[in-house]
Amino acid sequence: MFKNNDDKLIYKIALNLIKGVGGGNAKNLISYLGSAEQIFKTKKQELLKIPGVGEVMANNIVNFNDMKIAEEELKFIEKNKIKTLFYTDDNFPTRLKQCEDSPIILFVKGDVDLEAPKIVSIVGTRNASKYGIEQCQKIVEAFKEHNHKPLIISGFAYGVDICAHLNALKNDMPTAAVLGHGLNMIYPAHHKKYAKDIIENGAFITEFLTSAKKDKANFVKRNRIIAGLSDLTIVVESAEKGGSLITADIANSYNRDVFAFPGRIGDKYSKGCNKLIKTNKAVLIENIKDIEYIMSWENKEGVQTKLVIPPSLTKQEQIIYDIIKENVSINIDVLSRETKISTSDLSVILLNLELQDVIAPYPGNIYKLK
Repeated sequence: MFKNNDDKLIYKIALNLIKGVGGGNAKNLISYLGSAEQIFKTKKQELLKIPGVGEVMANNIVNFNDMKIAEEELKFIEKNKIKTLFYTDDNFPTRLKQCEDSPIILFVKGDVDLEAPKIVSIVGTRNASKYGIEQCQKIVEAFKEHNHKPLIISGFAYGVDICAHLNALKNDMPTAAVLGHGLNMIYPAHHKKYAKDIIENGAFITEFLTSAKKDKANFVKRNRIIAGLSDLTIVVESAEKGGSLITADIANSYNRDVFAFPGRIGDKYSKGCNKLIKTNKAVLIENIKDIEYIMSWENKEGVQTKLVIPPSLTKQEQIIYDIIKENVSINIDVLSRETKISTSDLSVILLNLELQDVIAPYPGNIYKLK
């Protein structure tokens, strides 16, 4: 699905190595200079003209001398058939690209459709109880039984994460594991036995180079990828603090839907989910029907919608009308991918269609014809 056919890839890799140039600065530089390669070829005085670039960053760019590390990374990528998705490439995941703090590059081992119609992240505590494991199993099985079969994304950790991955495989659904380290290792080591099945039925995804240290902060950073790639995040079980709550908060900041299974009052690993529900940061979920209702995932085959099209529709409005009619209902992110119109611009167009009484909004950023 993906190919590394870009002879400028080494510059895209090296961009990750420049001290003080994170994802936001990198995107800013590319927007002004056009490409990762051009960043390395621009003189200091020209760099200083770019808003946000100061003396320190400009010096770090012009004095960059770690290209050998980038060369080694490129060799690793080619040897292990790693796919690279760069922020400006057409194959960079649309959902993730819409997130302001998205990484500028992803490394993918395996083959997975990151533009799948339905993508669900399932997260939770590493110390999953029997109740948590059962709920994780049931919800994944229900996706298959209700003929949804979304791409299941999680973080490959102990507990809920690995339960989500393994049950996706068991139910013939693709799964993607987002890692907090490079693709030269598997962590936790105990999960190496699952790596082959995941690669054959999905993929490992990371933003980190093989030279990156295995750092606790990196596992927190990867949570934004889990949330950003997905239409919705399900928190199965969580203590009052933890990575899954961070993922839920990030998903909320991206205006993505969050669901949580309630637990018994007083249970340590139910406190996080109960708090999310209590503070309106997550929808209480008891079964698949709750997700279907909020996300408008019910099976609508055979339903006919009759509507007289107002003569005042613009060309863009007509295109959007036709897409919604064909799909019966559609999420704004999916609509953005199909039309190549940003969600901010789409929101304006959709509002105009609402005012003309052509469409109606539903929970989950879903739109349908009236």
